[in-house]
Amino acid sequence: MRSTLETNTGLFNGLTGRIKNYFIFLKNDLKDNKASYLFLAPFWLIFFIFTILPVFIAIFLSFTYYNMLEPPQWVGWHNYLRLFLDDDVFLIAIQNTFVFAIVTGPVSYIASLLIAWMVNEFKPRIRAFLTFLFYAPVLSGQAFFLWTIVFSGDAYGYANSFLLYWGIISEPVQWFQDPSYIMPIAIICVLWGSLGTAFLAFIGGLQGIDVTLYEAGAVDGIRNRWQELWYITLPQIAPHMLFGAIMTVTQSFLAAEQLISLVGFPSTDYAARTIVTHLLDFGNIRFEMGYAATIAVVLFAAMVGLNILIQKYLGKLKGDA
Repeated sequence: MRSTLETNTGLFNGLTGRIKNYFIFLKNDLKDNKASYLFLAPFWLIFFIFTILPVFIAIFLSFTYYNMLEPPQWVGWHNYLRLFLDDDVFLIAIQNTFVFAIVTGPVSYIASLLIAWMVNEFKPRIRAFLTFLFYAPVLSGQAFFLWTIVFSGDAYGYANSFLLYWGIISEPVQWFQDPSYIMPIAIICVLWGSLGTAFLAFIGGLQGIDVTLYEAGAVDGIRNRWQELWYITLPQIAPHMLFGAIMTVTQSFLAAEQLISLVGFPSTDYAARTIVTHLLDFGNIRFEMGYAATIAVVLFAAMVGLNILIQKYLGKLKGDA
């Protein structure tokens, strides 16, 4: 017992000492670099107000019952217990979100990398045209609406028309209303629109590689394009791969607008329910802001954890190669 108390006291003193040393360092650094901190102050002020402060407010609200008409009432861990133990729709949303992210995230990331690698081999004019072509869905914003024409539920939709013509189906399929088709079709539509951002980052990274590295690699024994890709190209664009991975995973987890526009809200049998649409339901429709903040905090924690994992494994790519 005495040794445990001594250990805890030592840990507390060590932590206190480290915090004290940090503030001493910060004070001395502020004194030595007044001009730099003065120039950074406007950015940090805006960043704190619009980014850091809302996170702390959401964490506080997640422990309250708040309906926007009455002051928040402290409920402790009630919202978290309700979310994980008494909300069956949230469990469906978690399942749909991870299926959606696991399929669209890696597929979009690998497809963007391979397409960028191949497009980079073309001459400048053709490369510029193809880059614009692949990035166009991101620029247009609402371009995913064309999929409502392709997968329209009547006989005039391109998918139904083709299948009816060839006798594969006898009556039109309700692609966006039938739960068995909703998620596969939604994945195809969102995957098509998510290629642009990572693709543009990869193209930028490929354009910045020093060509003399390939000449040096040929002297050192690299004999084919796959060896060039693995030993030279990928390590050189490691920062762009990290950015592309974070953006792809983030977009996969936060996809909501496209899903709502395509399959409606709520979707049939919650087939396209994701964590973000569950958050919008409680925040924008039911105005249970405390519960909505709990969902947002859980999503935030999941995103932070995934980004740490991505940085841990992809951040070492350049050093390991």
